[in-house]
Amino acid sequence: MNQLLQNDLNQLDAILEKTKQQGLSYTHQLNTRPTSTRTIITKKDTLNPEGLGALGALEAFNERLEPLMVASSGPRYWGFVTGGSTPGAIVGDWLATVYDQNTQSENGNGDNSAKIELETIQLLLDLLELPKEYLGGFVTGATMSNFTALAVGRQWLGKQKGIDIAKEGVTPNLKVLTATPHSSALKSLALLGMGSNNFIKIKVLEGNREAIDPVDLEQKIMALEGAPFILISSGGTVNTVDFDDFEAISKLREKYAFWWHIDAAFGGFAACSPSHKHLLKGWEGADSITVDCHKWLNVPYESAVFFIKEKHRKLQVETFQNSNAPYLGDPLENFTYLNFLPENSRRLKALPAWFSLMAYGKNGYRDIVENNIQNALQLGAFVETNPLFEILAPVRLNTVCFSLAGTENQENVNIFLKKLNDTGKVFMTPTVYNGKKGIRAAFVNWRTSAHDIVEVTQLMETLAKA
Repeated sequence: MNQLLQNDLNQLDAILEKTKQQGLSYTHQLNTRPTSTRTIITKKDTLNPEGLGALGALEAFNERLEPLMVASSGPRYWGFVTGGSTPGAIVGDWLATVYDQNTQSENGNGDNSAKIELETIQLLLDLLELPKEYLGGFVTGATMSNFTALAVGRQWLGKQKGIDIAKEGVTPNLKVLTATPHSSALKSLALLGMGSNNFIKIKVLEGNREAIDPVDLEQKIMALEGAPFILISSGGTVNTVDFDDFEAISKLREKYAFWWHIDAAFGGFAACSPSHKHLLKGWEGADSITVDCHKWLNVPYESAVFFIKEKHRKLQVETFQNSNAPYLGDPLENFTYLNFLPENSRRLKALPAWFSLMAYGKNGYRDIVENNIQNALQLGAFVETNPLFEILAPVRLNTVCFSLAGTENQENVNIFLKKLNDTGKVFMTPTVYNGKKGIRAAFVNWRTSAHDIVEVTQLMETLAKA
C-alpha cells in the first residue's frame, strides 16, 4: 500500500475528528458567515507528485479554497430555492460516504442498498400524500428527474405512433404542451432530442397568473386532432409559485390521451401544510412527478426523486434497460435501478433523506414548511406596506417576487440587488416578471426565522433609501 494511504488509514480517527470540528465550526457560524464572497484565488494546474496526505490536503484547502465557501446552507440564503442540511441529513450523508454503496439491486448477490432507496420512496409518498402506485428513484436534481420522467413520456409518445424511440431513435413531430416550464424541463427536452423550443405554448390565466388556462389547453388539444402529446404542468412555478389546476387537467384526461408530467420540484412539499395542500389536489393523477429533495426536504446536494406510475413499468424499462448485462436476468422480474433510470453507477443518495425523514417525521416537515410560508408572508407584508418597494405577484407559498417602487427605478433594481447581496448578509436572485425587472426571495431553509426577516428588511430599507 502507498505509504501516505497507510499513514492516513492509521490516523483516520484523528483525521475525521479534525474534519468534524471544521464542519461544526461552519455550521455554528452560519448565522454570521457571509452569503457571498469576492475571494479571488490563484488556480493550481499541477499536481504534487508525492501528495500531501489527508491532513496536508485539508490544510491546503483551508489556506486557499475554504474562503470560497459561502453560507448557502444558512438561514438568509434565499436564492435559487436552496435548502440546507438538517442534522439528520448530515448523519445520513456522512454514512453514505463511509459505506460507499453502488445502489442498484434490492436482491443482488452484492450490494442490496436499493432496499433502503425503495423504502425511502415509500416514506416520501406517505409524506406527500401520494398513492403507493408510483415507482420512484433518486437522481441528482430536478433536471435529471424531469429528464427521467420525460424520457419515459417520450417512449410512450413513440409507442402511440408505433415506434420504439429508445431503439430506433427520435421521430420528428413529437408534441409537447406547456405554459411556464422551468428551464430544467426545457433542458431535458433538448437532451432528449425533442427540442427546447419545440413545444406548443398554452396561455396562462388572466390576473397576474402563471398557471395554465384550462380552456386554452383544451383548445390546443383539440387542434391536435387526436395526436398524442406530453403535457408538462407546474406544481409551483419558479417566479411566483403558481399551481396549475390539476383537477381540471384530470378531467381532460378522461377525454384525451396524453402523458401528464408535473414539475413539483419544491411546490410538492405544500402537501405537508394543512392550509396549502389544496394547491396539489388532483396531482395523484399524473403519470410522472418531479420533486427536489435538496430544496424543501433540506438534504445535501445532489438529491431529487422522480415518481412514475407503476403501470408504466414496461415503458420505463424499455427506456433505460441496461441491455448489455444479460446476467441481471429479466428486468421486469429482477428489479435493479440500472433498468429504471439514466445512471448505472449510483451513490446511496437516499440515505440522507431516509435519516431526515425518520428523524423529524411528518410533524417536523410540517413545521419546516409552515415556518417558511410564514417567512415569505412576513417579507411580502413588508414589501406591500413599504413605499420604497412593490410586490409583483401574490405570495402564494414560499417565494416573494418584488421590485423597487416606480417605473423610474427599474434601471436601479439590479444595482440595488448587487449592493444588497454584496453585504454578505443575505442572498437573493434577479428575475423578470410581466416585463418588469424584479427580485426573488425563496424560503426553504429549516433555520430561517422571523428575526432573519427583520434583519434583512431593515437592511433593504436602508439601501433603498440610499
